[in-house]
Amino acid sequence: MLIHHPRSTPQLHRDFLDRAVSILAADSRVVGVAAAGSYSADLMDDYSDLDLVVVCEGASFDEVMQSRKQVASKLGRLVAAFTGEHVGEPRLLICLYGPPALHVDLKFVRIEDLKDRSDQPTVLWERDVRLTEALAHGKQAFPPPDHQWIEDRFWVWVHYGASKIARGELQEALDFFSFLRGCVLGPLGLERAGKAPIGVRRVELVPELASLLANTVATLNAPALLEALENTIAAYLTLRASTVKVNTDGEYVAMNFLHQVRSQMG
Repeated sequence: MLIHHPRSTPQLHRDFLDRAVSILAADSRVVGVAAAGSYSADLMDDYSDLDLVVVCEGASFDEVMQSRKQVASKLGRLVAAFTGEHVGEPRLLICLYGPPALHVDLKFVRIEDLKDRSDQPTVLWERDVRLTEALAHGKQAFPPPDHQWIEDRFWVWVHYGASKIARGELQEALDFFSFLRGCVLGPLGLERAGKAPIGVRRVELVPELASLLANTVATLNAPALLEALENTIAAYLTLRASTVKVNTDGEYVAMNFLHQVRSQMG
């Protein structure tokens, strides 16, 4: 089966796709196969994952879902696979093939599931025109960060981080700041820069944002963590949208508590 791959596609990925799509096309339950992510954007490199969308006949969907690992095992030497409930996507099967090592995400969907999607995948093969027609309609948009949702929680999070530092739970504080980068600062900054607001993915493409986030990374000691928390707050205030209803009381209480912690620790 001849697939016209994007120019950036590494040979390892090309070889896998050529083999995998042919195997999936032989399964009568499969309507079509598409590739999303960096493949469809022609931004691949040797370290890229493959994000495959396997579109199934509606009547066969439940059967395919029950046999996902068996389907995946036919595509190459499968060494590990697990489902994606932890990222809120139970239809996803996250796979590692190798050697050589290749990460492949297989997302199993029905045609009607393509109405709302986070990006526009590239059709690799289809049994008829239903996949192409489905992708020509519907809404394609990566969910933007909910600015008010963040503001309603941010000052509670500030208090939490400061309290962990004050108590000496430095590992917890260090880990928590990573959460704030991935769920607050990264999405807000990437959205502002016109990029997909996916955690801190590819923030290096926005040097100003990358520099802002770098100041929120700390070493494992209380003074460094306090400075990182203060820099996290400063970054948030820089990125916070002017349209949100600011929780002034929450901000005052959290900042006052942080100042107390700073004074107590010298």
